[in-house]
Amino acid sequence: MAQEEAQKSADVVVVSTEKPMTDDKEVTVPAPVPEKEVTPPVASEEKAVPEKVAVETEAEKAAPVKEEETVVAEKVIAPSPEELEKKALEEFKELVREALNKREFTAPATPPVKEEKAEEKKPAEETKEEEKEKKEEEKATVPAQEEAVKSGEKPSEPAAAPAETKPEEKEVVPVTTEKASGAEEDGTKTVEAIEESIVSVTPQESTAAPEETTVVAEAEPVEPEEVSIYGVPLLQDERSDVILLKFLRARDFKVKEALTMLKNTVQWRKENKIDELVEAEAGEEASEFEKMVFAHGVDKEGHVVIYSSYGEFQNKELFSDKEKLNKFLNWRIQLQEKCVRALDFSSPDAKSSFVFVSDFRNAPGLGKRALWQFIRRAVKQFEDNYPEFATRELFINVPWWYIPYYKTFGSIITSPRTRSKMVLAGPSKSTDTIFKYISPEQVPVKYGGLSKDIPSTNGDTVTEAIVKPAAKYTIELPASEACTLSWELRVLGADVSYGAQFEPTTEGSYVVIVSKNRKIGLTDEPVITDSFKVGEPGKIVITIDNQTSKKKKVLYRFKTQPKSDI
Repeated sequence: MAQEEAQKSADVVVVSTEKPMTDDKEVTVPAPVPEKEVTPPVASEEKAVPEKVAVETEAEKAAPVKEEETVVAEKVIAPSPEELEKKALEEFKELVREALNKREFTAPATPPVKEEKAEEKKPAEETKEEEKEKKEEEKATVPAQEEAVKSGEKPSEPAAAPAETKPEEKEVVPVTTEKASGAEEDGTKTVEAIEESIVSVTPQESTAAPEETTVVAEAEPVEPEEVSIYGVPLLQDERSDVILLKFLRARDFKVKEALTMLKNTVQWRKENKIDELVEAEAGEEASEFEKMVFAHGVDKEGHVVIYSSYGEFQNKELFSDKEKLNKFLNWRIQLQEKCVRALDFSSPDAKSSFVFVSDFRNAPGLGKRALWQFIRRAVKQFEDNYPEFATRELFINVPWWYIPYYKTFGSIITSPRTRSKMVLAGPSKSTDTIFKYISPEQVPVKYGGLSKDIPSTNGDTVTEAIVKPAAKYTIELPASEACTLSWELRVLGADVSYGAQFEPTTEGSYVVIVSKNRKIGLTDEPVITDSFKVGEPGKIVITIDNQTSKKKKVLYRFKTQPKSDI
């Protein structure tokens, strides 16, 4: 028998070895089941157990292979960044909705607790008075019981009545002895007194109940609060999603941290009365402040550009003390809020951010610590309360001493996303850096472009050209019919000669000098504006003569106006 059982166990192991070649559902190893009926119950059962264990261990050896394959498959089908962003946004919206329901964004109104407490105290005082009356009545019954004891009667049964004050036992209380003496009368008086005390307690319980229900009825559900930010109500439409995504990105899609940031921003806006500040009239200093910070044109992608000139901080009349600095900060927040409210939040693809250009030409030195501390504080406020509103930050005309300060200044900006958007350029590279992101026709003349008070809106694009050292460069502006031809031209770095003439297409016609050759210096008007009335087909030829050892960049644009429109 031992050999047969060993052979059976060996057969079972062989079966389990073949298990990986079949499906998991099919491999159930039914062979040992009929043999259990033939073998002795004790011996077969004891040896059948290890057989099953052996089969299970073989099955477990094959199982981990399939589990590892499943894990690999999950890694391959990983959610896309768009799906993760969408999931985080939905989770964030749920937390915001919960916070609105609990009125967590603003300080909740203080409920009328004092009145409720006064109402609650009244029934408590009444019950205390009733308890005192009851104790006095119980004390009054004690002498009557003592007199009954002295007369030899048994007051035990009537004395038992006060212990039980339930109204259902009022009919059972009058049970007394057969003797009709004075003690019996005293006993009836005691019972009556007890009944009176019971009657007086009963209405108190009945009156206390409706008061408790009244307090419960007054606890009405609190309506969700309505919160708006940048003029957009939260969770009302798609615009809210665009704003919430900004807070999520600012906190690397950490939902709880983004919610904390949003609450702090709402509270900051409430404390500083931002909604009222937007509608307020600008002060006397507004015209001077506008020279320092202003919005002008758009970049090549369509984002509004905001320029800041730190050299204006040298104006002691505007920035001589903290009070004047705070006036500027309030005006700067007002400008920021107006620009933000003018953005399009209708979809994530809309241009809902800015390009900031900060000019450090003639900026205050590092010795003015109080001024730079103010600048750092202002930058921190904008970073915390206007998150992800900068698609790019250009720092131009950066002096050599700013580099060590940048390490300190940059430490204010905690988000790696914001740091990656910052571009620094020295005086010699500033214009090229601006033109890399903003077309010259959209750049103010002050910063090297051709746009004056109002950016060009007629579609006249600017052409850029390079004039090599010690060389001449000619520009031809064609005119196919009689018209007025106008042009604007600028040479970055100046120190060149400029001249223009009209050359007719017809042979034998005379060349007309439009502008004699003249030297353009750094102190001259940076933009040359000229025009010529063309009477016949031809072209305007402009000559730029660069006799320096440095190459020059030329910007120009032109337009024609037909003679019929003149």
